[in-house]
Amino acid sequence: MSTNEMTPISPSRIGMRPTLWTRGDWNALFGFGTNILVNMLVLTGLLQFVLKMPSEIVFGRILPAVGLMMFLSTAYYAWLGYQLAKKTGRDDVCALPSGISVPHMFVVTFVIMLPIGAATGDPIQGWEAGLVWVFFQSFILMIGGFVAPYIRRITPRAALLGTLAGVSIAFISMRPAFEIFTTPVIGLTCFAIIMVSWFGGVKYPKGIPAGLVAIAVGMAIAWGSNLFGLNYGGMSVDKVGGAFSSFGFSVPLPAFDHVFHGFKYLGVILVTAIPFGIYDLVEAMDNVESAEAAGDHYPTTRVLTADGVVSLIGCLMGNPFINAVYIGHPGWKSMGGRIGYSAATGLMVIVLSWFGIIALLLALIPVVAISPILLYIGMLIGAQAFQTTPSRHAPAVVLALTPHLAAWAKLLIDNSLGMAGTSAAAIGMEKLGAVGVLYHGLEVMGGGAILVGLVLGAIAVFVIERKFEHASAFALAGAVLTFFGFMHGEMVGFAVTPGVSLAYVMVAGVLFACSKYAVIESLPAEYPEGAHTAAAE
Repeated sequence: MSTNEMTPISPSRIGMRPTLWTRGDWNALFGFGTNILVNMLVLTGLLQFVLKMPSEIVFGRILPAVGLMMFLSTAYYAWLGYQLAKKTGRDDVCALPSGISVPHMFVVTFVIMLPIGAATGDPIQGWEAGLVWVFFQSFILMIGGFVAPYIRRITPRAALLGTLAGVSIAFISMRPAFEIFTTPVIGLTCFAIIMVSWFGGVKYPKGIPAGLVAIAVGMAIAWGSNLFGLNYGGMSVDKVGGAFSSFGFSVPLPAFDHVFHGFKYLGVILVTAIPFGIYDLVEAMDNVESAEAAGDHYPTTRVLTADGVVSLIGCLMGNPFINAVYIGHPGWKSMGGRIGYSAATGLMVIVLSWFGIIALLLALIPVVAISPILLYIGMLIGAQAFQTTPSRHAPAVVLALTPHLAAWAKLLIDNSLGMAGTSAAAIGMEKLGAVGVLYHGLEVMGGGAILVGLVLGAIAVFVIERKFEHASAFALAGAVLTFFGFMHGEMVGFAVTPGVSLAYVMVAGVLFACSKYAVIESLPAEYPEGAHTAAAE
């Protein structure tokens, strides 16, 4: 069964107790669990090696709070899936995946915690600033949950899923793809193991999940290569021995005092908290839309409110990273994941974070063995934007994903130049342009990429559908968002990129004039009427 086909409701099953665990939940647990594991390994590395956070804070305060937040989140979404299955009488309902928001993990680290920690010489103050950032983000999510359903109703599915495809291609698929080809002996072998099972339908002996097979084979190659002096994956006995020093048992403790100490950095924090709060709203809407396209309808308000509440609880216990509904629901559903995988993942995170096991796993498993799972999810979500929208909307999907490619390219350029001790501004736009790097264009187009993709995608869909007034309205919305820095800018303010804002106003004028005065060709006969908004499909 394809992910966008929904099992018919059986009247005789409505109200019956749904099955809590299926064989497919094992696949989804190992797939989603390894996704969560990768994120937790990266998070731990950022805390230890970038922020230079003391081990007692990392393993004694932050990770236990992360575990508590993620347990509450995954348990709640398992319950929400259970309620949906019970209400509809269906046995194919898949719980929404959730966990630490990966984009936010890097933003709060490099934009908030690292600069403040470096300026004060105290990483604890950077941690406190991160807590305040999440504190405000949580309330933005809770309030925005009541606005998001309306936005979702008026926005075409191609725009919602198109901008999500951009995130998927640029920020989920590309890095694991590069990692696979950096160590191809492990990466390509594990990718083949994943592909033949999850796309090709190959069953492994005794029903062993493909994700577990890939990790086991990757570990075998990595550790076996050491016998021949090749050292694929960078594994060593010394790393394993050092990892045991992090073992212990730590439960989350209230961090109210640290939260309130961080309020002195409020001015710096709000610059990013507000636009990323909007990012959260749009991302959550996209992911709920993605789940609905796969057959599972979840209420957007409850999803956003839940993310805000569990993030606030995590923040008050010492976690400076926000929770989010994850991209990838159709992927876990296609593996056979239902309700149990979500709750089981939460229990796994509790064990990993409260007992200090993360460091040991980081020393045992080569990350490149896990990368193919992330690439698979990225492939599936990118494809969904085309598969679950009308084929004539494909140009709008492509347009919606391009701002994310701009943001991704700019990030690579900035990081590379930063490592070389320079910057794009220092080199000069003319010199960069002379070698084909249109840096300013990347900067403007990639600013607020998820909103840019949504607005551009919506305009394109409504133009294709001959709904020029609707397209004009989205162009005006783009002008307002751009004027205040939520789109095409790096900060919130007034007239951040006034030229782009004016351009959107002019586009709105052209589109409105078309709706009133232009001679418009009729839609081809094979095109059904309507703009195919999320509500209509």
